[in-house]
Amino acid sequence: MIVNQAFMSKLKDFGLNSYEIKIWTALLSRGVSSAGELSDISNVPRSRAYDVLESLEKKGFIIMKIGKPIKYIAVPPAEVIDRVKNDIHENAQGRIELIEEIKNDNVLNELNLLFNQGVEVVDPTDLSGALKSRDNIYQNLNQMIKGAEKSIIIMTTSDGLNRKSQVLRRNLEKASKRGVSIQIAAPINKESDEAINLLKEIAEIKHIEDVSARFVIVDGKQVTFNLMNDSTITPAFDAGIWVNTEFFAGALQSMFDSVWQKQKETVSVQ
Repeated sequence: MIVNQAFMSKLKDFGLNSYEIKIWTALLSRGVSSAGELSDISNVPRSRAYDVLESLEKKGFIIMKIGKPIKYIAVPPAEVIDRVKNDIHENAQGRIELIEEIKNDNVLNELNLLFNQGVEVVDPTDLSGALKSRDNIYQNLNQMIKGAEKSIIIMTTSDGLNRKSQVLRRNLEKASKRGVSIQIAAPINKESDEAINLLKEIAEIKHIEDVSARFVIVDGKQVTFNLMNDSTITPAFDAGIWVNTEFFAGALQSMFDSVWQKQKETVSVQ
């Protein structure tokens, strides 16, 4: 019995290896069969067939029929899917509970202590990193925003404003509730209405025309700035730099403040 490779690839999501897939699909085609028959049909060596059948039985994909010779019965696929789903849910729930226990345990305190002690001896030039692809850049921005304590400054393009209103809004809302000041500067156009409506309750937004830049500053310490013009680059090839330095962040914030103060009116949408 030959199993299509694309079909086999999908079945691996059930947590099965190639031998298990071949034996299971062979049994599904027969309903009831012996290990020898399944070995012949699936081209799985007989020396491995019994181990594979035992594994499938433990996973709930098949049932061993009582009697001699020993035969195996296929469990209906719909029932198998329900079992796999329940197993995934139980495993995930168990891992979540374990992580929650760690968060409330001394282990987390010890890990934080190790991290803080390590950061103190890190060379400042090491507190930087290159970010490749827009997804990675936004992941980094969300992480920065989650840790914000005082201020978040965003300068972006009109397209960037629309994207950030979707990708960053949830964490920006949480930051705002923590009392973090949020300022956003971007060129505003008729396509910006939805973004402004999403952000106007949590951030002060101003329209800028004479500056073209894409960066985020958090607490006057961390900066992520983009290297490319988002109108000429695809998301996969977008690139940025993250740095953790008060010296550079302070200089960039001073330039932002200069531009910000020239804009007299905060953008609002009726």
